[in-house]
Amino acid sequence: MLAYGLLALGLSTVLAIVTWGVVSDYLTQQRETSAVTVTEDNAAALRYGLFGPPEPCPPVRERVECPSPTLQPGATPMHVMNSLPSTDAAASMLYLEGDWYALTGKPSDLPPDLIQAAIGGSVAQRRIEVGGQPVLAVGVPIGRQGEAFFEWHPLSALDNTLRSLKITLIAAAIATALAGLAVGRLASTLALRPLAELTRVADAVARGKLDARLHAENDKDLGGLARSFNQTAADLERRVAADARFAGDVSHELRTPLMTMLNSMQLIQNHRAELPAAVREPVELLGDDLERFRRLVVDLLEISRDDGGDRGSREIVRIADLVRAAADAAAGREVTVVEPGAEGLTLQADKRRLERVIANLVENAEDHAGGCKGVGVAAGGLGVVITVDDAGPGIPVEDRARIFERFGRGETSGRGRGVGLGLAIVARHVQWHHGTIHVTAPPDGGARFVIELPAKIS
Repeated sequence: MLAYGLLALGLSTVLAIVTWGVVSDYLTQQRETSAVTVTEDNAAALRYGLFGPPEPCPPVRERVECPSPTLQPGATPMHVMNSLPSTDAAASMLYLEGDWYALTGKPSDLPPDLIQAAIGGSVAQRRIEVGGQPVLAVGVPIGRQGEAFFEWHPLSALDNTLRSLKITLIAAAIATALAGLAVGRLASTLALRPLAELTRVADAVARGKLDARLHAENDKDLGGLARSFNQTAADLERRVAADARFAGDVSHELRTPLMTMLNSMQLIQNHRAELPAAVREPVELLGDDLERFRRLVVDLLEISRDDGGDRGSREIVRIADLVRAAADAAAGREVTVVEPGAEGLTLQADKRRLERVIANLVENAEDHAGGCKGVGVAAGGLGVVITVDDAGPGIPVEDRARIFERFGRGETSGRGRGVGLGLAIVARHVQWHHGTIHVTAPPDGGARFVIELPAKIS
């Protein structure tokens, strides 16, 4: 669009400059020619009135000078000047026999070089200003040495015409540039519309909408690309669905032996006092690993459920009540603070998913970040803002995006003991609710997980 606009502006500017040069020169030349012609005609009429018809002059070969004309009896300069035909001349002056005669104007306003040129026998013209108005002064000899007739002609009309022409050309150049911008925008929109559609669909696939497709297979330019893209997206969708089914099947198969092992471990821990001292520590380590294994299986089931296309069910929930119940239960104590403005906020939500989001964040803070310092619920952002603060060392800036990836764990935060799926599930569930989540560093240390959801007052 910018290229079209600059091209149109450049071409219109060049055309305007050329047009201005040609037209202004032509109009100025025509005006000057007209003024000189009128002055010469008036000078001829004045000469006839003062000196009568010109006397015959001997041929040049006889080398005899032509007789100098003499004033006719009774001919007065002012009378003859008054009898001249009316023209557009603003002033008429005559220099005759060393005296000045003027109907209008002052001889002192004439440039000295113009006077000298005219009384020297040459037709001369100069552009001058008289009373702040531009005029063209013209001097014409009247037939006797040292005598001349002068007029000046107003140029205001010419200057107004040239000024109007200049404004018109500038306006035309600007209008042409704007038209070029409009044409460029239209052309670029039409040309890039398929690519914009491709960008939109690719972004949708990147955000997890694997069923998004590009409807441009019949386009003569992008048809091949569209078919390849759609085929790749379909293959990816089938692969993800197959992996989700596989993970779900494996997780289901693991649940039965896992429950057996957990029940057996619980039985052993109930009789821990009866175990030899050398066996107690291995049993505790085994219990921790079994708990970690249980959480991994549960998380895999959750991930596979989402990847498998589980749409869930939406219902209206009071966010403050849900967060308070989920966070306090996960922490085993009261950790939730709800601001008064957030008590009445509701959201169309999947209760299981939203409870899992809060529980995962609180459990993550309790198990891997020195404990949960508090959970806050306040109105703001997209509607409601939920914060979860922990007492850990914080999360480095370079790790804050990576921890929400599957099996993406911070290397320096102490969260490395997790399985790396809890925060990925949190991010997926928040996105499912059309919300956002990010990590910041609160002033008193640790890490703060900030969730924004599109809530409203019920």
